[in-house]
Amino acid sequence: MNPRATPASGRLFHLGALRFSGPDALSFLQGQVSNDTRRLAQGQGLMAAYSNPQGRVLAVMHLLPHSSGILGILPRELVLPTFEALRKFVLRAKVTIEDAGEMLGIAGWFGIDGLKSAGIAAPPPDAAYRESDGIGVAAVNRDPDRCWVIGTAENLAHRGLAGDSPPAQIEHDWRLADIRAGLPQIYLSTREAFVAQMLNLDLIDGISFSKGCYTGQEIIARTQHLGRIKRRMHRLQLPDAEWRIGQSLRLGDGRSGRLVEAIRSASGFEALAVLGAESNERDSTAVAAVPLPLESKLWVRTRGASGLSSASSFSSFLPWSE
Repeated sequence: MNPRATPASGRLFHLGALRFSGPDALSFLQGQVSNDTRRLAQGQGLMAAYSNPQGRVLAVMHLLPHSSGILGILPRELVLPTFEALRKFVLRAKVTIEDAGEMLGIAGWFGIDGLKSAGIAAPPPDAAYRESDGIGVAAVNRDPDRCWVIGTAENLAHRGLAGDSPPAQIEHDWRLADIRAGLPQIYLSTREAFVAQMLNLDLIDGISFSKGCYTGQEIIARTQHLGRIKRRMHRLQLPDAEWRIGQSLRLGDGRSGRLVEAIRSASGFEALAVLGAESNERDSTAVAAVPLPLESKLWVRTRGASGLSSASSFSSFLPWSE
């Protein structure tokens, strides 16, 4: 896929969504994912990891408080395995989990001009979710220049929000933007490969350390409180080759790890990879990777009188090495 100067917006067919509805939907998710789902009741969207009891991430979901229920956006290939894993914990909870992909379409939009021309108000920068006339909009992890657009396929097409580029191009541009924003994703090939902090979720407001217990919480909390996290996600420029998500790689400085995401760009491939600490050993046969800055907003949470935490942010370049 050839990179373009202007990224393409439109339907993201590689993504699907689970819908959680019923009176216990919020409390059910609060016991399953890494972030504080009470923020959804305040009209905010959030990112969270769903992990197994050993703290290994099974899925990264973008959660939105849609009018029909809470939507969890994730790769389409993970919808069924994530549904099957979660439904085991429903027990007596009054919550219904279902695949929302047949009912709702997911679009990704760059900039706000296209939204304005469709008569859609731009999402506020504080992660708030807005919905009107059957179209839901929210900034992607508080990025005012990129947003989720949710609606039926017919409604998206009627508003001109389905996009006019090939679906493969739209997917390519969206995934490349995720790489550049430092937003991780989990696929079938990396399911159970990483703990949440290896994906930098603690640095980009994907984990709440003040909420109660949830599946995998003991390992995630222990990893945080031990201090030094030995493996972190980094952004790389890779030479032109056949790269696969989940592939192991070794860099020239001796560090090794696994690919989280890789997409072709103008200079080869851009990638996110979880790497270990730097080694003194040099390997002449290793991958000739070039480190790239991983600019992200680091979120600092403070607890208010209501018991819910609020976020403030500052821009920072996440460190290339520990």
